[in-house]
Amino acid sequence: MRHVIAAGGAWLAVLLTPPAIVGITPAPRVPVPAPHVMLIVEENRNEADVIGAPDAPYVNGLAQRYGLATMAFGQSHPSLPNYLELLSGSTQGVTDDGTGYAFAAPTLVGQLQSRRIGWRAYMEGMPSACYSGAGSNGYAKKHDPFMYFTAITQNVGACANVVPYSQLRSDLDTNAAPSFLWVTPNLCNDGHDCPTATMDGWLATELPQVLASPWYAHDGIVIITWDEGGSSAGCCGGARGGQIATIVVSSRMPQHVEMTAPVDHAGTLRTLEDLYGLSFLGDAACACSGSLDALTGTATAAVKGYTWLTVPHLR
Repeated sequence: MRHVIAAGGAWLAVLLTPPAIVGITPAPRVPVPAPHVMLIVEENRNEADVIGAPDAPYVNGLAQRYGLATMAFGQSHPSLPNYLELLSGSTQGVTDDGTGYAFAAPTLVGQLQSRRIGWRAYMEGMPSACYSGAGSNGYAKKHDPFMYFTAITQNVGACANVVPYSQLRSDLDTNAAPSFLWVTPNLCNDGHDCPTATMDGWLATELPQVLASPWYAHDGIVIITWDEGGSSAGCCGGARGGQIATIVVSSRMPQHVEMTAPVDHAGTLRTLEDLYGLSFLGDAACACSGSLDALTGTATAAVKGYTWLTVPHLR
């Protein structure tokens, strides 16, 4: 009888033992493709000199069809600190347009490279890739923040990605354009030395090619902003560069949206970092800098017709 009970117990133990899972491995994680984002930086216009201006019909058409930040502000004066802020989250203490600075600070470029996300900066008038001069043929170093950071200028591979704007069309045509693109027009086409109508005409000629490209069709977003306005108006606890226009053309957004929440250049950088899943650099680490997420389509807020969005700023 004991033998029978023992045998029964053995069978019970077998029945209660969970089966081993053999030969099954978890499915590999499929990486989410990085969005395609272009940042275009124009020059020296108050928001009121652009939005509603009769000599900027193309820009206003974009503002009426896509996303518009109605309370965007430059960081400082003159130009260079604004460009440095957009790329690094800091003016690096600069208060002029000097061309001799060299900073060892981190930038968006380093963040992208650490995640193996491609980038390229297109500078109109730049005579050759990685050109280190102060200016040439409408190119101005003060509008090219990439050439101020040693992690870029002292790295041959990185510096080779700061190129003449003339390369953009072929990159788009051959699907060679990487995920993040920065565009600085020359001193005339960005409005620095020429009228608003010239700046508007340049965008009307150049931007449709981008919006019609396979690059844009793949989760494309184009942010058009201005470096500074003509006043010391500001927001966000630190920006004092005047009110500027900022327009977001996003393939994610089906219709026009206006955002009334304040945003500065650090907030634009924060938006880029959000889009690529990066940490926040410098001033972008403070939510008080604002964000364009509601216009890019990153935010989860419902959008129907005109949406007015506000957020607290505590910096």
